[in-house]
Amino acid sequence: MFKSRAITFVLITLMIDAIGIGIVFPIMPDLMDRVGAGDTGQGAFWGGLLMAAYAGALFLCGPIVGSISDAFGRRPILIAALVMLAVDYVIMALADTFWLLLLGRTLAGLAGATYITATAYIADISTPQEKAANFGLIGAAFGIGFVLGPAIGGIAAEISLSAPFWIAAGLSAANAIFGIFVLPESLPPEKRRPFGKRDLNPFKSIFDAFRMQGLAVPLLCIFIFEFANMVYPTLWAFWTREVFDWPTLYIGLSLAAYGVLLALVQAGLMPVLIRWIGDFRTLMLGMAAALIGMIGFGFTGTVVALVIFLVLAALSDLVPALLTAMTSNQVADDRQGIVQGVIASLSSVAAVLSPLFMTMLFQASVDEEGIYLPGAPFLFSALLVGIMLPLVFRLRGHASS
Repeated sequence: MFKSRAITFVLITLMIDAIGIGIVFPIMPDLMDRVGAGDTGQGAFWGGLLMAAYAGALFLCGPIVGSISDAFGRRPILIAALVMLAVDYVIMALADTFWLLLLGRTLAGLAGATYITATAYIADISTPQEKAANFGLIGAAFGIGFVLGPAIGGIAAEISLSAPFWIAAGLSAANAIFGIFVLPESLPPEKRRPFGKRDLNPFKSIFDAFRMQGLAVPLLCIFIFEFANMVYPTLWAFWTREVFDWPTLYIGLSLAAYGVLLALVQAGLMPVLIRWIGDFRTLMLGMAAALIGMIGFGFTGTVVALVIFLVLAALSDLVPALLTAMTSNQVADDRQGIVQGVIASLSSVAAVLSPLFMTMLFQASVDEEGIYLPGAPFLFSALLVGIMLPLVFRLRGHASS
């Protein structure tokens, strides 16, 4: 009863977090216009700066947030993160200048987007055999949130541009209050560790994590895969418009379809696959799907092929959950927070660097003066996944089954 209630709360929390992220997507151009960020091109630049601020704050503070939760418990940090996210959305609802928006996004990054502590909480209450499937539920919660978020944002914006943010703030605040009354602590005092000055240095925390026995390879794999997989959110709208001349509606529907597929794969298919073939073979299946899907998107020019490869893209999201589970299984209970913080930091670095590289590669691949190959970024991502394979084979002993 305790475990199912706790997992339900954490999944609702993460779904709300994803809704809050996705709710901004359809209104970003209007939001940039409201704060005077210039024309469409300039607005895209400043909107990207907001994303970079969030990722940068998460990179710097992720290991610190994780270490604090290792020292003081998951429950207070998780509830505090929800409160800070509610404050972020209030600031964004009221902001009439770009710098206020920047402050709000930085606060969200400081909060760790609730993901770090929530993932550590799941690790605390899961056996090694359960972790991969439970981390898959996290991906499913995000998938549902990313479907609901843009829909809520687009509909609520018809009332006012601030309405989506007030909704997100209300959801975060309500969940924080709900957590105060129903969420038990997952890390007992005897399993906590002291918080020291060393924990305030995120670079030291990342370096220490890579030095822990058995962590270097899975952490490196997580970073490479996140870098490669960022090609989808970074270029999907641009690529589908370039290749298929899709309007915004079709792009939005395809993203919603991906969110549904992601939820089905992570919540429904992943536990079945793990039970049938084990963690490692499921990981290899995800790697194969990622490789084939990225190569397919590199060359496809038909909608039928796109649908097939979109299914493979959803299957490839088996990989992050399984790599996270394998990493988590290598460390003690009092290190779960810091390790999840390091994973979040590495993912945020990928989220900053990959879009910069992928957009430049895409621009060069559609330049009329060069070789026209709009799928070039997907092919580069496939190359990265291929390079990962020898490292992934070394993780066979990390699997719980």
